[in-house]
Amino acid sequence: MTSEIRSTRRAVLVTLGAFTALALAGGTALAGTIDDIKSKGTIVIGIQGDNPPWGFVNAQGAQDGIDKDIGTAFAKYLGVKVEFKPLAVADRIPALTTDRVNVLFATMAMLPERAKAVQYSKPYAANTIVLYGAKSDAIKTYDDIAKFSVGVPSSSVQDKEVTAKAPKNTKILRFADDSATIQALISGQVQAIGGNTAYFARIEQARAGEFEPKITFTSLFNGACGKLGDKQMNDTLNAFLDKFLVSDEYKAIYKKWFAIDVPAFPASVEGVPFTVQ
Repeated sequence: MTSEIRSTRRAVLVTLGAFTALALAGGTALAGTIDDIKSKGTIVIGIQGDNPPWGFVNAQGAQDGIDKDIGTAFAKYLGVKVEFKPLAVADRIPALTTDRVNVLFATMAMLPERAKAVQYSKPYAANTIVLYGAKSDAIKTYDDIAKFSVGVPSSSVQDKEVTAKAPKNTKILRFADDSATIQALISGQVQAIGGNTAYFARIEQARAGEFEPKITFTSLFNGACGKLGDKQMNDTLNAFLDKFLVSDEYKAIYKKWFAIDVPAFPASVEGVPFTVQ
């Protein structure tokens, strides 16, 4: 076999390997730099598809929520069109790291372990993680949680909080996403769930007056996420947020989805750098 043939064969094998890896990743890879996005004219944003008011599909079949509104504003800032890709909780980081999306506006709470896999922007939203249960059930301490079955979305912050703080013998059921977790409580499959503050309106809509927040685990802040080490994306996200977060448009968006004024955001979060050095 000549060296030319061997070289050609190696090139074919490498190409096939790349396509195989891409297929296993579950989608078409995207060129990810800001320059690539502007050249293409479209940014693909990963977003939750089932978690009002953060990200969800509305009655008209369109993506909606605060993350959608802020993601749309980011695309406008770049001067490109936007395509939203709804993601399950556990698929958010893999979708970014395998280039199926360019960036995440996907209820990404700022956690040190996540900061090892993605690059956070400055925070743009606040969130509180709580335990919901029936008003008739006495759940006042972490020890009380063990008396009840608890549902959480798999790989979520509430999964982490309940697993860490509930007694070791607590029955914890993990579900694919927020909707399935809420439905498990409503249907009686579990007696309590770990959720964020946005859950309550959905629970009340289904079974008004029956459930309430029991225990507050932690208050968190959400940021947009680019790939780890992508300084260009990170600088662009932060420049956008510096401008957008002081605008009347942003304040109206926050009020629209949470019925409160914009809270104060921290200048830093321990273990979560906002910038690429």
